[in-house]
Parts: sequence; C-alpha cells; structure tokens
Amino acid sequence: MQIRINHIAKMEGHAGFMASVIKGDVKSAKLEVQEGIRLIEGVLVGRHYADMPIIAQRICGICPVVHNLTSIKSLEAAMGVQVTPETKKLRTVLELAQFIHSHALHLFFLSLADFLDMDNDIQLVKKYPEETKKAVRIREYGMEIVKVVGGRVVHPLTNEVGGFKKAPDAEALRKIVASSEEIMKDALDLGEFFRKIKIPEFSRVTEYVCLGNNSNYSIYDGDVISSRGLHIPVEKFESNFQELQKQNEVIKKVEHNGKSYMVGAIARVNLHKDKLSPKAQKYLESLGWSFPDFNPFHNILAQMTEVIHSIEESAKLISELLHADMNEVLTKPYEAKEGIGIAAVEAPRGTLYYHVEVDAKGYVKNVNIITPTAQFLANLEDDIADYIPGVLNLENKQRERKLRAFIRAYDPCISCAVH
Repeated sequence: MQIRINHIAKMEGHAGFMASVIKGDVKSAKLEVQEGIRLIEGVLVGRHYADMPIIAQRICGICPVVHNLTSIKSLEAAMGVQVTPETKKLRTVLELAQFIHSHALHLFFLSLADFLDMDNDIQLVKKYPEETKKAVRIREYGMEIVKVVGGRVVHPLTNEVGGFKKAPDAEALRKIVASSEEIMKDALDLGEFFRKIKIPEFSRVTEYVCLGNNSNYSIYDGDVISSRGLHIPVEKFESNFQELQKQNEVIKKVEHNGKSYMVGAIARVNLHKDKLSPKAQKYLESLGWSFPDFNPFHNILAQMTEVIHSIEESAKLISELLHADMNEVLTKPYEAKEGIGIAAVEAPRGTLYYHVEVDAKGYVKNVNIITPTAQFLANLEDDIADYIPGVLNLENKQRERKLRAFIRAYDPCISCAVH
C-alpha cells in the first residue's frame, strides 16, 4: 500500500509526504521536500561580516529575528566582541516577540482547523470570530514589539554586532507594557479554548534537546541539554550531533548518537517547565500532562504555553529596561578580528546553530547553519511511521487529513531547512 500526499499546505515552504506499507508494516515514511537548496551559506562566504546578519535573516520571513540574532552572536564569539547586559535583555525581548507572533500564526491559522475537522480557515473564522480576533491581536502585539525594537517587523534594521544602532523609543515601549495586560487576557482566553480541543492520543519516546541554564527559561543563552542527561557547551554541538547528507535529499538531517531527536516548544516545556512564568506554569498545570510527555500533537499546546510565557516575560523585561540606561544598548567601538565563533538561540521551532569563521580583515571564510527543522525531520518521520498503523483503516480522505494534522503539529519550516 502506498500513501501519498502531493502537497501539504499551511506550513512554511513546500513539501509532500509518501509512505510505503506492506501487510500493516510501515516500510518507509518520508517528508518529500519540494524546494531546491538555496545555498545561503555559500552566498555568505567572502562577504564582509557586517553583511552576514542582513543576508542570513532573509532565510525566513516568519522568524528572521532568530537568524539575525544567531548570526550576530556567532560573529561576536568569533571576534571576541562583548555586549552589555542591557543589550542581551533587549535581544531577549526581540526573541520573545518572535515566539509570540510565530506561535500565534501556527496555533490558530495553520493547525487549529485540523483538530476541528474543518477543511479551511474560512470556515474557522466564520465559526470562531472572537477567537480569531484574539489570535490576530496577540500576533500584532508580538509584531509591534519587533517593530519598536528592531525598526520594522520583517528583517529588523537596528540589531548589529556589538549592540543596537539606536535605542527603542521609551514611550513606544511604555505603550507596549500598558497593552500587555489586555493581550494576556486574550492569550489566557485562547489558551482555554485550545485546552478544550480534543487532541489525538499518540506517544513515542524520544530525546528532547534544547538550550538550558540555571537562571531562566532559556531562549537566548545556555548550554545544550537533553532529556537523556546530555549537558555540553554550544561549542561542542557539532562534535556530538551528526549532520547527514543522504542521497537524493535536499535537507541535511541531524542525529544524536545515531538516533532522531526532537526540538522546539514541546522539548523546551518538558525540560524547563519549572522556569516558565507564573501564568504559563498555571496554564501548563491545567493541561494535566504527565511528564515526560511524548505526544507530538501536544506541541501546539506547548506553543500556547510559550505564548503566555512570552507575553508575561517580555512585559517584565521591557519594564526593567525602562528603568535602566537605554544608551547601554548602543554599539560600543570594537575591532574586527580573525576567529571562529559558534552560537545558538532558541527559534520558535527549536534550537538554531551558527558556526562562522572570519579572517583578520573581517571577511567570512566559512559558515555552517543548522536549523530546527533539519534537526527534527528524522524524528517526525520516525513518529509518523509509528502513527500510520493507527489510521490505516480510515477512508483515504480521513487518513490524509490525520497525517496532514500530524505533520503540521510539528510546525516544520522547509524554507529554513533548505537554506
């Protein structure tokens, strides 16, 4: 029996799915990437380091902030550039805003219809107009933060190696904080709506990997940690994880000790649930999960948890910055130096890694980018191979709907993966 989905809509990029089943035994399950490789790493080689964050953030229109930040952090590591605590805090605010608007988009407009047995989002919007408005307001809140801090919503302008070109307007930041209470109410209402959705029962034990530190819910800084006891500096990621370029595949898949693993919201929530903000912890407790939780469909509820956390945490950090000297975020003088830099941040879909080598004149000699989707793609295929036997007896259309929902719950970004 061959299962084939020619195109999976409502996700970033283009992909299909194919599986081969013989007498109930799944012989293969593969996400088929329908995009060519973009060769961004090759484009960066030979360019001046200052161009790298500007070009790298073009890898994705949904999460340009994290590509911008990770490339900047890798360059700072390569050249020994130190930044102020205020700069790190403001960058964290940018990242939290990225989580808010990316998760809100995926949760409501890309995944929700799958769990309500609706064929399209027009039906969804008509049936749930108030919930739609709340999802839009939450997303706009995240985008407004990116605009105020980064200069514009897509491909921010102000962030650079060493700090920021300009400090954000204090009055605009105060307005964001003032609106956060109402946005939090929207998020909690939407969270309650999602809590009541019937989520399919499925579980397969895997390894969860993300950044971790002792002080907070790590998204900007931390070591690489896993649910199986791994704890290494980010600089040792490439020596502990294996990038594999398989024949006839565009995306390099990543494995740990020869096995697939999972990154993203569900990994972070499993490993950092005790470091979530108070309202996010309360919401997570209301879900009644038993930990560790290995249901990949729960990734959408983990994203909802992170939306609540990110709204609460971003308002807190902005308030702290308003009481600090905002001139401290401005770039201080430094010199370009030869070096190798490795850095990581948590993107909405999981940990994003950059490895860069810079020469003495500040030109890029080598770049390696490892995206979240490249890391979890093998895990997705392992998961869905285990999931297929449970939907084999369904009619073709219903089975296809279940498989699309499974894939979209992962929130893959094919455009990033084929960078």
